[in-house]
Amino acid sequence: MALDNLSTNKGHNRAVISVANLNQMARRLLEGEFPMIWVEGEISNFVKPSSGHWYFTLKDSSAQVRCAMFRNRNQVQKVIPKDGLKVLVRGKISLYEGRGDFQLLADTLEDVGDGELLRTFEELKVKLQKEGLFDEAKKKSIPELPAHVGVITSPSGAAIQDILNILKRRFPAIKVSILPVQVQGKGAEQKIREALVFANNYTKPPFDVLILTRGGGSLEDLYPFNSEITARAIGETNIPIVSAVGHESDTSISDLAADLRAPTPSAAAELISPDQYEWNYNLERNKQRLNQRMSIVLKNNLAHVRHLKKRLQHPRQRLQELNQRLDNLELRLINKSRFDETKRKIERVQQKLIDNINNKMTTNNNHFMSLANRLDTLSPLATLKRGYSITSPTGERGKIITNANNIKKRDAIDIRLSTGIISAEVKKIYD
Repeated sequence: MALDNLSTNKGHNRAVISVANLNQMARRLLEGEFPMIWVEGEISNFVKPSSGHWYFTLKDSSAQVRCAMFRNRNQVQKVIPKDGLKVLVRGKISLYEGRGDFQLLADTLEDVGDGELLRTFEELKVKLQKEGLFDEAKKKSIPELPAHVGVITSPSGAAIQDILNILKRRFPAIKVSILPVQVQGKGAEQKIREALVFANNYTKPPFDVLILTRGGGSLEDLYPFNSEITARAIGETNIPIVSAVGHESDTSISDLAADLRAPTPSAAAELISPDQYEWNYNLERNKQRLNQRMSIVLKNNLAHVRHLKKRLQHPRQRLQELNQRLDNLELRLINKSRFDETKRKIERVQQKLIDNINNKMTTNNNHFMSLANRLDTLSPLATLKRGYSITSPTGERGKIITNANNIKKRDAIDIRLSTGIISAEVKKIYD
């Protein structure tokens, strides 16, 4: 092949070409010397960018080659590439000049059966499904507000940072422990199993929920999460597990065995954590309901006490009736001794009634005072009367400041006392 665009290196009698010329010459040589050929292999690392072109790796047990299929060709294909699919590819050998990458420009795809990894995945999926490992009835519920979350993942992956950022934003009070593991490569599934066993036995404090996660990757990369070892370890764990493996389109054996599947690591963090602002709103609303309920109870008890006082007035009326009867008997009695004896009995009854009335009134009065004191003690206003106050940002009465870290100098604040509200500005913050 003739060499074009040669230049002579000054001071030396030798031909020199640029890297661009070298790659161009190599591409022309490859495309000119090799006809359209058929190549058999297994697809991996398939991607479809916004351009619509397809890029993937075609491999066998000992080698691999990069492949590209442009949009005008892939739009007419009956076979849609996916990782692990075994195919026949018709194309021509070429070179991507920009990087000097040797590649196969695909023209046609034909399916020759699922790849070994995909076949193994489907066989294991069917086996575990028949055993009932994926049954919904066996799924454990995820706690509404976990106090301690364990994250089983690679310490250097992007997944862990996404999870930590979201948990800190949504509910920073949740304790998070990272259980670092190998997430791909030989022996990774055993490391994942060991981490699950450790988490299951950990009690200081125990985990309320576990997140098993990693970012996206090829079918080979995700193998540890599609292994029987990992699936059975998940099934033997007493702690609820959220699996977030790969991208949203990926579904692993771990996802099926876990108690809850999240499409991404970020989604897993969202699913297990409540929104702190929503919780604060609900707490404030419940506080208002409690105050209203206490007010109703107090009014009802006061009404009951008034009713008791009215009932205590009835014996006095009875006493008046007895006095009238006594007067009538006195007029009717002829025998003075009988009259006197009857009078003494009536007087004793009268005194007994008076004593009973006084005792009953004293007892009910004491009970009323006890109820009033207890209700006053439970009132939030009583707490303010003892010298306490409630501080909130100006204009945000529903938000209570409980930590000096939640404000800064020159912030406007409202201080609510037992009577009245003081508006102030923060001059200095002490630890």
